[in-house]
Amino acid sequence: MEDVRLIGADGTQLGVVSYARAKELAAEAGEDLVLVSDTSNPPVVRIMNFGKLLYEQKKNQKAQRKNTIAQKLKEVKFHINIDQHDYETKINRAIDFIQKKFRLKVTLALRGREMAHQDMAFELMEKVSADLAAYAEADGKPKLLGRNISVNFAPK
Repeated sequence: MEDVRLIGADGTQLGVVSYARAKELAAEAGEDLVLVSDTSNPPVVRIMNFGKLLYEQKKNQKAQRKNTIAQKLKEVKFHINIDQHDYETKINRAIDFIQKKFRLKVTLALRGREMAHQDMAFELMEKVSADLAAYAEADGKPKLLGRNISVNFAPK
């Protein structure tokens, strides 16, 4: 590096100076010489405290991680031969999860000979989808995976 564009500690433009002169000015100020942009012509350097820069960057990254919310998934399980009151209780629980902005997975487990009555199982899942339609959107149609039929819902 021969010449560099120098920015002072207070943010003022000090113009294009030699690299050696920039190092001298940084040493006089008791600060570090930090490369800001190496792609520009001439490269841009700044007089600043490098440790403070690293601290600020870590602090900003920590704040960003704190503000990102991990999308949580809640699950409600059903069976074909569910009683009306139990059905209503599970639907209310599912609505509660959705209103709290959780994603929801509705699973219908088929046991034993229930596998022979998959048509009834899909009818129940359609009923669940219809009851939750006002609160959430289904991420596709119910799918049979092994002995379980499941569908995910995202809050509206």
